[in-house]
Amino acid sequence: MAPLTRRNVFYIFKNIFYLVDMRALLLMILAMAACIAGCVYFYGEKISGPPAAGAEVIKLPAPLLKGDTSVEEAIFNRRSIREFRDGPLTLREVSRLLWAAQGITGRGRTTPSAGGLYPLEVYVAAGNVEGIAPGVYKYAPDGHELLKVAGGDKRAELSDAALGQASVKNGAADFIIAGVYERTTGKYGEQGTKYVYMEAGHAAQNVYLEAVSLHLGTVSIGAFYDDGVKKATGMGDDERPLYIMPVGRI
Repeated sequence: MAPLTRRNVFYIFKNIFYLVDMRALLLMILAMAACIAGCVYFYGEKISGPPAAGAEVIKLPAPLLKGDTSVEEAIFNRRSIREFRDGPLTLREVSRLLWAAQGITGRGRTTPSAGGLYPLEVYVAAGNVEGIAPGVYKYAPDGHELLKVAGGDKRAELSDAALGQASVKNGAADFIIAGVYERTTGKYGEQGTKYVYMEAGHAAQNVYLEAVSLHLGTVSIGAFYDDGVKKATGMGDDERPLYIMPVGRI
């Protein structure tokens, strides 16, 4: 065995520190990856993955940032409308309503959100919309597009889930606002549930005001069986329906 010289001792300690540093670096990388994953789930905007294989993606027309109706006029004329004429919505109208509910505005969205966590998801059950087939579509704010979830007109099924309310069946399309509580409660605990409700109210009021601007009618409906709405729309297990808003021509 080689004699234990000062040079040998130096190399032994150098190798030990090298191994310790590499392990520390590896642990740091793993910790950073876990932190990023946790931030995406709890604290950041949800990163939208690609749609399911074969899912239909509909690019929506760009929203207009100027209209003929002032904010004050829209607030003054806002009403809950439960009866509609038999006429279709245009895809541009659907685009503007969705953008009002959860659209991207620079670094934020059209509604304030506690901690910038954005726990809402918006669905459209289209029955009479020009340019798209009847079916259920999920709004993807990042790309301002619709992802098809299910085919077929689900308005009657949603009406049944909403205790038979006729407006849900007779609107040209039903906008469903859902909440993923865990995105907010992960940071704020049970207090976060209240924040989700508050944000849903912000989104619903935006839909109301945009409907006035478009000379359309809508009504916010909260009386429904959650399971029935989830079944009709194909919502995920972590999503809870909070509003149904039928929209149609007055």
